[in-house]
Amino acid sequence: MAAGRRWGERGSALLELPRTPRLVCVEYPGLVRDVGAVLRTLGGEAGVSRVYADPAKRLELYFRPKDPYCHPVCANRFPTSTMLLKVKRRTKKRKQLDTEEPMQAEVQFEMEILGTVTTVYKFQGMSDFQYLAMHSGPDGKQTSMYDKVLMLKPEKEEFFNRELPLYIPPPIFSRLDTPVDYFYRPDIQHREGYNNPQVSGENLIGLSRARRPHNAIFVNFDDDEIPAKPLDAAVQTWKKVCTNPVDKKVEEELRKLFEVRPVWSRNAVKANISVHPDKLKLLLPYLAYYMLTGPWRSLWVRFGYDPRKHPEAKIYQVLDFRIRCGMKYGYAPNDMPVKAKRSTYNYSLPITVKKPVSHTVSVHDLKQGLGASGAKNPASSRYKLKESIYIFREGALPPYRQMFYQLCDLNVESLQKIIHRNDGGESECTERDGWCLPKTSDDLRDTMSLMIKQIIRSTRPALFSSTTSSEDGKEQLAYESGEDEDDEEEEEDFKPSDGSENEMETEILDYV
Repeated sequence: MAAGRRWGERGSALLELPRTPRLVCVEYPGLVRDVGAVLRTLGGEAGVSRVYADPAKRLELYFRPKDPYCHPVCANRFPTSTMLLKVKRRTKKRKQLDTEEPMQAEVQFEMEILGTVTTVYKFQGMSDFQYLAMHSGPDGKQTSMYDKVLMLKPEKEEFFNRELPLYIPPPIFSRLDTPVDYFYRPDIQHREGYNNPQVSGENLIGLSRARRPHNAIFVNFDDDEIPAKPLDAAVQTWKKVCTNPVDKKVEEELRKLFEVRPVWSRNAVKANISVHPDKLKLLLPYLAYYMLTGPWRSLWVRFGYDPRKHPEAKIYQVLDFRIRCGMKYGYAPNDMPVKAKRSTYNYSLPITVKKPVSHTVSVHDLKQGLGASGAKNPASSRYKLKESIYIFREGALPPYRQMFYQLCDLNVESLQKIIHRNDGGESECTERDGWCLPKTSDDLRDTMSLMIKQIIRSTRPALFSSTTSSEDGKEQLAYESGEDEDDEEEEEDFKPSDGSENEMETEILDYV
């Protein structure tokens, strides 16, 4: 009998449930005969621990762990409240001495709870298509090419000069590992004589998707006119949603912001007023239009205000600033205190990431002032962002490696001097520099990069221990003269673009 076990009614056992250890269960899709081999297919104990530490990752199983061409099978993570029970069955046979009857077996059970299981990984998806480095001969015989493709030991130059076919398969063949219905639509039957309209060949993706009902107005730098009022559909949409005092208060706050400052970025708005993101998508097109190109690209401009006609609007221009990193600047990307939001060095395949379930917000929820979670907003600053999301201050690092600042939000005296060098002498507004002097953005980036380098130098001096004072003097001289360190990095002639492909301008996808 197990130690400390008590018997309950009808022979049931009462066992003590230990608080520790807490276990993780993996429902392995195979017959387990060698635990070590099973762990190797899962990436070892270290690999399983890394996946367990990140709830958003799925557990990967490689049936051929030594094959770099092997595509994994992924397991989803689920919470559970079960326990691991160890049961031993002991049988004792007793021989009857006085009779010739067969021996009677006495069976005893020993039970012990080894721990509680709080997390389980289940392999519920299909395996991806597999690719083998094989070569088909003239006779149809398959020959393995692994010994010629993979370098398993140091090789001589002849190894790399051999003529071999390229074995570069994609990381994955299918983005989905569960069956889905595509819902193909039949071709539309038109009347006789109908001709399809002419469409541009530049963008043929998504032509059948319905336009999102946010009704924003987009303006390019070379457009002659700017809108003076919103679209009627934008007015109707906002009036339909704005039904409670909180929404009306937010509308008045945003109106006052545009009265004080006619050009705003969405991050700057979110740092000054607290509004649900889904409602902000409807409110901004009601009060402003969106600039696609030029020095005010990716910014919201008050209706009726044309920054191309007002030289004082240069302080509202946007600066695309990216923290420079590399050995050329004294530190490698991995040594940066500001971590990248996404990196090729830490890339996860789409099938290996467990996407959170999105909570759809209906029009009824927006009318009631509810958030995505369906709960009322208890605090006035629930959706507010920090000031650092749009303001650059001396002595502080930006929150991200790529930032979009308006020139008026660069709260450093030396930067403002660069911006206002031509005050009173603005003669032309160009698509590249706006009302500022040519290459003003480059001078601002150089100065800000030097400030950030000094911050990193003060916080992590070991990274710059090999830098000599002469190099510092050379760098300072180059900065003061306004010249680049590397003469080879000459800037190409500016060509007006159709819109930047940077991260902030993905905001446009909310409205198209």
